[in-house]
Amino acid sequence: MMIRTAISRPERFSMYWKETMRQMNDIGVGSLVIVGLISIFIGMVTAVQFAYQLQDSFVPKYYIGYIVRDSTIIELAPTITCLVLAGKVGSNMAAEIGGMRQKEHIDAMEIMGVNTAAYLILPKIIAAMFVIPLLVCIAAFVSIIGGYIASVPSGLITDAEYVRGLRSFFVEYNVFMMFVKAVVFAYILTTVSCYQGYFVKGGSIELGRASTQAVVFSDILILLADYIIALMLT
Repeated sequence: MMIRTAISRPERFSMYWKETMRQMNDIGVGSLVIVGLISIFIGMVTAVQFAYQLQDSFVPKYYIGYIVRDSTIIELAPTITCLVLAGKVGSNMAAEIGGMRQKEHIDAMEIMGVNTAAYLILPKIIAAMFVIPLLVCIAAFVSIIGGYIASVPSGLITDAEYVRGLRSFFVEYNVFMMFVKAVVFAYILTTVSCYQGYFVKGGSIELGRASTQAVVFSDILILLADYIIALMLT
């Protein structure tokens, strides 16, 4: 019901446009550093762990690049990135909207005839579903670079072997699957967080509980959606 109200026709497109651009900046640019740090270490750990599994085996070493690429694109980049963003972006959305609810800013806007669900929630959904897939794409790229940094300079494999692994057995469908997951996860973490903040009641304790529930519920639904998408698309 909240989403049905939120996707109604905007009263003033200019105000919605400005709010959407602000949310894109907060979600995208504000999350670049944390996404980059997590992604590079995900790639490094994946490369090192798989190299450890290849010890005394007959599997070619260039498979390290192949495994880092596919595991990052299919699973690690969209899932880990969105789980982290649920904690960073989701809790911030719940706290922002919940604070406005407690300070009666939302009630004042409704008295002025503003569709508060649309104005406060719709720009966040649009911004997240546009920016988070871009962040996931960056995360996948940085993670592959992290795998290179961990494996080539340390002597686990050569530069040519890693690049050969990256180019081997590439399936374009996996990239499509990554973007599907990113869009679905972005929708989940945004709507769940906005719902928790929009309907918060009570004082600061309840607001803190709503922010926590936004992160917990978002993470659970993201993992559930990850499993369902994997069943449907593979």
